[in-house]
Amino acid sequence: MYDVFMSFRGEDTRKTFTDQLYKALVDEGYRTFRNDNEIERGENIKSELDKEIHSSKSSIIILSKKNYATSSWCLDELVMILENKRRRGHAILPVFYYVDPLDVGKQMGSFATAFATHEQRIMEQSDEDKEE
Repeated sequence: MYDVFMSFRGEDTRKTFTDQLYKALVDEGYRTFRNDNEIERGENIKSELDKEIHSSKSSIIILSKKNYATSSWCLDELVMILENKRRRGHAILPVFYYVDPLDVGKQMGSFATAFATHEQRIMEQSDEDKEE
């Protein structure tokens, strides 16, 4: 079980903000999950991420301007985190890394496009599942 699950777009923040935050959390004694080496190759990544999110006490979502919202993996994690909050009261701390919080909350700018694309992808997957 982890104290904190970190959701972030690696190419945006891994070598900068995320590494520094991870180190600070670990140094303070928080057992922290970040998907670097935590999941073994060959494992079903999505189900492993879901398991880690659901077994974590809280999540930190690092919303970065360049690529977080354009990553289907990040948006899938976000959905899992929000479902966990709704079901279990999972604590969430959003970090707006060079992002205007209004762009996320009101789904404006690049976040509006990315969220709409992700929603369409989910609906298409749902339709395909119904056909099978």
